[in-house]
Amino acid sequence: MSIKHHKPITPGRRFYIKAVDDDLSNGHIQEKSLFKALKGSKGRSHGKISVRHQARGAKKFLRIVDFKRDKIGVTANVAAITYDPNRSANIALLFYKDGEKRYITAPRGLKVGDMLTSGSEADARVGNFLPLKNIPLGSSIHNLELVPGLGGILVRGAGTSARLLSIDGGFANVELPSKEVRKINEKCGATIGEVGNADHKNRSLGKAGRKRHLGIRPSVRGVAMHPNAHPHGGGEGRSGIGMPSPKTPWGKPTLGKKTRVRKRTNRFIIKDRRIK
Repeated sequence: MSIKHHKPITPGRRFYIKAVDDDLSNGHIQEKSLFKALKGSKGRSHGKISVRHQARGAKKFLRIVDFKRDKIGVTANVAAITYDPNRSANIALLFYKDGEKRYITAPRGLKVGDMLTSGSEADARVGNFLPLKNIPLGSSIHNLELVPGLGGILVRGAGTSARLLSIDGGFANVELPSKEVRKINEKCGATIGEVGNADHKNRSLGKAGRKRHLGIRPSVRGVAMHPNAHPHGGGEGRSGIGMPSPKTPWGKPTLGKKTRVRKRTNRFIIKDRRIK
């Protein structure tokens, strides 16, 4: 993994910084049977904008990624590690011994030719998927389940990892990337290792057009708007937001307003992520 700077032969190249992953396969091996047409909503519902700052962007296909890892005991060979335009992490193409092919998120250190497997009998090696009760304490994990058998939904972004702290009373205490410590059923599965492509956060798009290709529209500050368009707008010159605390364009409080609604799961949180 390295960072590549480009010669400033054009204004767009001057600030363009690219993350280069040396583990990516040459030839860009792809499995088209695992591709799915991706129709972008452009942030609209029934023709009206429901999510701001979203556009169509460049056309791309969704790679069907296996987050469940439910082929228990079947060995797979890592055939390729490729780029996925829909996520920050790279993905690895697995060829299983029974002939099936699947994509998974590629952990750091995974190489082409490595052999992976899933289940409680699997070795505690990078890329293998095991129940939390079978993973050594202190291990770095990702693709973490919250409900056994439903597939990993936590810790899937590039460069992220959680840490298994302890197991007690049928629950595992896991420290998430946000430093929140949470109880999770010990039967839930997780992939060992840290998600690869950690330098993704250090990239610089370099120009506005590249961000538009990603489907991101421009964002305008509220204080620069007309008062009819945003509560922060209006005033003579740079007069600030004109209110004690900021609000959304629809007048709802922001920056400090609690939005958590699933209070029934608070009992599983041992340490809140906001408490340092």
